[in-house]
Amino acid sequence: QVQLVESGGGLVQPGGSLRLSCVASRSAFSIDVMSWYRQAPGGQREFVAQMSSGGVSDYSDSVQGRFTISRDDAKNTLYLQMNRLKPDDTAVYFCHGFRTPNNNYWGQGTQVTVSS
Repeated sequence: QVQLVESGGGLVQPGGSLRLSCVASRSAFSIDVMSWYRQAPGGQREFVAQMSSGGVSDYSDSVQGRFTISRDDAKNTLYLQMNRLKPDDTAVYFCHGFRTPNNNYWGQGTQVTVSS
C-alpha cells in the first residue's frame, strides 16, 4: 500500500506562485505514473498534470505553460510548481499514483485559493 501526503497549498493573489509537494510512503520506483488532479467547489475532479517514471510529462491545456510537474525519486516526492495563478485555479489539489496493473492511490488533498 502507498500513502500520499500533499502540502504547500494556501492563499495567493492572482499572478502569484505556489509549489505543491506530495510525499509517498514507499519507494517512488514502485509507482509508474504520478499525477496531480484538482477539484473546484461544485465541480468534478479534473486532470492537471502527470509524470511517468521515465520522466515523460503531460499537462492539461488550462495549465500548460504555467505549471511544471517534477519528481524526485530519491525523496519519494512529486512537485507541482504553479506560476501565474488565476482565480480559476482555485481548487483542492490531489496527488495520485498509479502502479500497474491497476493500483490507484490518492492523497487527502491540499487547498489552493487564488484571490485578491
